[in-house]
Amino acid sequence: MTFWEKVKLIWTDKALRKKVLFVLFSLIIFRLLATIPIPGIDTVALSRFLSNNQFFGILNIFAGGGLSNLSIIMLGVGPYITSSIIMQLLTIMVPSLKRLYEEEGEAGRRRFTQYSRLLTVPLAIIQGYSLLAILQKQNILVNLTAFEQFMNIVIVVAGAMLVTWIGELMSEFGVGNGVSLLIFAGIVARIPADVSQLAFSFDPSQVPLLIMFIVAGVLITAGVVVATEAERPVPVTYAKQVRGMKMYGGGSTYLPLRVNQAGVIPIIFALSILLFPQMIGNFLAGSSNATVAAIAAWLSNFSQTSLSYAVLYFILVFLFTYFYTAVTFDPESLSKNLQKNGAFIPGIRPGHSTQEYISRVLSRVTFLGAIFLGVVAILPLAMQAITGITALALGGTALLIVVAVLIDLIKKIDAQISMREY
Repeated sequence: MTFWEKVKLIWTDKALRKKVLFVLFSLIIFRLLATIPIPGIDTVALSRFLSNNQFFGILNIFAGGGLSNLSIIMLGVGPYITSSIIMQLLTIMVPSLKRLYEEEGEAGRRRFTQYSRLLTVPLAIIQGYSLLAILQKQNILVNLTAFEQFMNIVIVVAGAMLVTWIGELMSEFGVGNGVSLLIFAGIVARIPADVSQLAFSFDPSQVPLLIMFIVAGVLITAGVVVATEAERPVPVTYAKQVRGMKMYGGGSTYLPLRVNQAGVIPIIFALSILLFPQMIGNFLAGSSNATVAAIAAWLSNFSQTSLSYAVLYFILVFLFTYFYTAVTFDPESLSKNLQKNGAFIPGIRPGHSTQEYISRVLSRVTFLGAIFLGVVAILPLAMQAITGITALALGGTALLIVVAVLIDLIKKIDAQISMREY
């Protein structure tokens, strides 16, 4: 079935059309909410501050674009993403959470998700208070009483929970992952502003560099698609079993080990750590104490323009790729499941030998995935250093998210079309 036939089928099939329209309607509501600012903003100071601060530019990606004008949904889905990551990490340290998520089926996963929602509230309060305190120190929020400051925190926390609810409704009644689609919408919404920034700062002498950047962008996008879809197949054979007068099993299949098993999570982890120095620097800026002011200036200078930032960024992405893969992929559990189902890897003994083999293959595949993610993360920084175009600084993370979300959305729509045919 061709692309245009699929598009036609989406609009002719009533159930699929309703899901797509629900997603579009939710995205429109989300973008409208992103235009409603919180009270007490000095818009001139805000635009001046954001134009020279890449720290808030990175946060704006995960806020779905709501931070650029300090909207009521300025936190976006950031607290919920942080909560989900913390809950996944807790499954390693808390065996009961791991059993709840892996062994209690759909009911257990629903309870696990509910715990993530509950954890989102205190995280949203902490993030909201911190951001508003930084903005107040920069004289962007002015002449606010204590009650007005409290109400701003309530507004942004309520906005974060509202966006999370919209994302979950999109996942349930629409197509694709709602939270990912909201981040995708915020990234895409920045494209007109980035294009206009390039147009206003256009220099004819940079035409060769811009052509080179466009070519590199196309090649990088193709590379991201290939790396996102790439997998290492591990052959698996099922032993034949005789039950009564019939013989079952005996088939062969394979176990797909993805090159980019961790997705974009390692980049999010690395950014979260690298944002702390800049956040502390912004928080301490303007202090009357000379020592504190000097420390704040040093922390603020640890930005994306420095070589140490790029090197540390690459190392953190590389390490977190291995860490997150180890958290989410358990070779021991996989080898036990294969053995229980009468399956084995040809030439490898079941049990511990299978576990070691899968771990060895996974380690090699993860190495390639870690190198890929690290290069994608720092490549926009290198492009910015070459071209001097600030708009390119956030491209790697944004590009990876956009490509991953689009691939997932296309797969979900294909699955819906296939289900309709059956």
